[in-house]
Amino acid sequence: MGRIAAGGQGLTPEVKLWPRIAATGAPVYTAPMRLRADIFVSALLRRVFASGDFAAVEKKGAEEAGAIFIRQHFRNGLETLYAPAPQTAFDEGQAGDRLFEVRLSRSDPEAVRAMLERERKFDPDLWIVELEAEELGDMIPLAKGG
Repeated sequence: MGRIAAGGQGLTPEVKLWPRIAATGAPVYTAPMRLRADIFVSALLRRVFASGDFAAVEKKGAEEAGAIFIRQHFRNGLETLYAPAPQTAFDEGQAGDRLFEVRLSRSDPEAVRAMLERERKFDPDLWIVELEAEELGDMIPLAKGG
């Protein structure tokens, strides 16, 4: 196997590197891949249905990277709103994960709708997923303290 000396000198044909690395001699660092929004939502819906509860997509957003908001409906008419956690909630190894925080807990549906309307004006590509489940368990990954 060939070797690369400092500065990328001494590259031999046996080494298979990406052309931009071989051309510059410096490594390229990429962010960890994040699961596409449409795949995350699809998996969440399947998990909810598998547990015997109901879920639906109220608003479909950008398939690749849309922000996902989750409305949890309770039998007593109240709702909890889960929103994407801020980047400060992520540990170093969680950069590619989707984490959520509780934005409104067991609130009036009007308060949830109003907050979602504000979010829609800010980000028209967001997803809104509705769940009818009393207990979600670990279906929604929550940020620490979220």
